[in-house]
Amino acid sequence: MTSASHRDADVHDAIGEMPDRRPSAAGHAGVFQDLLPLALWVVDADGLLVQWSLAAQDLLGHTPEQIVGQDARRVLVPDDNRELADRLGRAVRTGAAVVARLPVRHRDGTLVDMEMWHCPIADAQGRTGVLAIAAETSAVERMRDALAALEGLFTQSPIGLAMLGPDLRFLRVNEALARMDGVPVAEHVGRTVTEVAPGAGSLESVMRQVLDRGEAVVDFRHTSSTADPERQRTWSCSYAPLLGGSGQRMGVIASLIDVTEGQRAHLEAERARQRLALLAEAGTQMGSTLDLTQTAQEVVRVLVPRLADSADVQLLEEAMAPDETAASAHGVVRRVAATFTDPAAPADYLAVGMTLQVPPSSMYERLISAGRPMNLYLSDIGPLVTTPGADRLREYLRARVGSARLIPLVARGTVLGAVAVTRTRDREPFDDQDTLLIDELVARAALNIDNARMYSRERDAALTLQRSLMNPSLPTVSGLELTGRYLPAGDHEVGGDWFDAIALSGGRTALVIGDVMGHGIHAAAVMGQLRTAVRTLARRDTAPDDVLHALDAAVADLGDNEMATCLYAVHDPDTGHCLIARAGHPPPVVADERGTVAFLDGPAGPPLGVGRQDFEVQQMDLPPGSLLVIYTDGLIETRGTDLDQGMRRLAQALRHPGRPLEQVCDDLLAHVMPEAADDDVAVLLARALPR
Repeated sequence: MTSASHRDADVHDAIGEMPDRRPSAAGHAGVFQDLLPLALWVVDADGLLVQWSLAAQDLLGHTPEQIVGQDARRVLVPDDNRELADRLGRAVRTGAAVVARLPVRHRDGTLVDMEMWHCPIADAQGRTGVLAIAAETSAVERMRDALAALEGLFTQSPIGLAMLGPDLRFLRVNEALARMDGVPVAEHVGRTVTEVAPGAGSLESVMRQVLDRGEAVVDFRHTSSTADPERQRTWSCSYAPLLGGSGQRMGVIASLIDVTEGQRAHLEAERARQRLALLAEAGTQMGSTLDLTQTAQEVVRVLVPRLADSADVQLLEEAMAPDETAASAHGVVRRVAATFTDPAAPADYLAVGMTLQVPPSSMYERLISAGRPMNLYLSDIGPLVTTPGADRLREYLRARVGSARLIPLVARGTVLGAVAVTRTRDREPFDDQDTLLIDELVARAALNIDNARMYSRERDAALTLQRSLMNPSLPTVSGLELTGRYLPAGDHEVGGDWFDAIALSGGRTALVIGDVMGHGIHAAAVMGQLRTAVRTLARRDTAPDDVLHALDAAVADLGDNEMATCLYAVHDPDTGHCLIARAGHPPPVVADERGTVAFLDGPAGPPLGVGRQDFEVQQMDLPPGSLLVIYTDGLIETRGTDLDQGMRRLAQALRHPGRPLEQVCDDLLAHVMPEAADDDVAVLLARALPR
């Protein structure tokens, strides 16, 4: 199109043909709102703006309050285009409607290229004004390109293509698809698949599954039902949900390829590419967590429905059970994840959580012993099933299952269980490439499941170690009421945070809290060593700074990569003073009876393990009724959150310290601790009693 930015351009150069589709004069244009936002404004005969739409505000930045009443020529028209704009205005005022591509000035001074419709309209005095309807040029061109691409795809593609609505009736088909099923294009529209091609009920079922789940199905094979083998044709059918602008499922997109003859080689190459893509996708989908059950469910989601119609993950109880109970679970498998897309499957006998006894001398037992996958045939299925209701299950398998494969879950030389996959008789049996891909996916899944299994065992061991090393009960001490909490970062994490209170001579009390870098058994073990060292030093009446010196040396002896933070305080009930030394630890906070909150000033000192450093001893007063709170950084600090913001939340949570101490602690954690904690949290509260 000729650009309207040239000052000497003729009006006819900027005026284009009126579009074939005229805009609706009333109602809410949902399609335009989603695909082509249209701005609208009205200029009266004096050139003043009298109407300005919200879409115009979105595109050009001016609000109606700012622009209504302004001179449209001065506000919107660039200086270089005012002469052209005047000529367009005169043309419209003669009663003509014109279309032009013009730059319009945005509120920020930039120019926005727009395709505009200028129409005559009567203003409030009955004079001829101008109605402008405008769309951003780039948006118009994108929509034109998209429509051209869609039209080209349907008219030129040799692949059969169709669009179906939410009722699974044809909205549009191309000539290639019409030739495939021998029915004219016009006779497809408004009809279902089975009305056009009787015997294609399996295709309709797959499309309903795609519509319900919102997940694509690729390479579903369908063979035409005819008694003459020479006339039978096989199609590779792929279906994907048709999504609206806001993501809602509006129907199904179908593509069909005749693979009976020359296209089979091309289809196999495409399937090979899809298998590689599935392998890449499986690398991101499987093993995303170290939760055993979720990992097994991820395996099922990768396999079904793209590779199989069912997947059943079963784990050996003896591989999952603790060592002392493994012998009693010999030969027992538990179903931990399963999906069966066939609605005829007897769900009562295929429920997740069921345990099965592996029949002696069966193929299942031989598979577990040998650790090699195998295809199953109808004669093999019966002996595999020993559950209650086995006869009904065997009947289903023999009637509906066309092919099946049993693959052992082998990781690091140990058989953990097996995965059974099947395809119904409506689908092409597994070929060699399918079995290679399935075996590879199951082999990867076995490693992920074994990682989750070992992690669960390590976490259980770390929890046991931590609980044995960190006694959560606090002593009764002179002059203080105590309570504390330890919260791990999540169900699958345990770390090295701890707190303690130690009765000293003269009625004094040592309060300590620390945080070992890292998680797992090692962090818990280091925590136990530091806790023991602190208690030993405290009972020798060691000064707070000397305690930290000793701990610093102890952490340094553990290795260059070890590091921890610690706060050590000694409270004297006779004076109400607390002597405090810190090694890289967050500052303690004191709230008095009136709710006045103060954090300890001064440097935090270096963390333990950095090397021998000077640790400063500070003093805080703890009057009767006041509350001292010491904590680890997980309480106030999270990834992406400002540290000062966490300290402000902590201060606000202590505005009413006079409530029961347990309630204060619970409310503090509820209001300060983030919903998704990145780190463990330990907190110790001490309230000074009347002297």
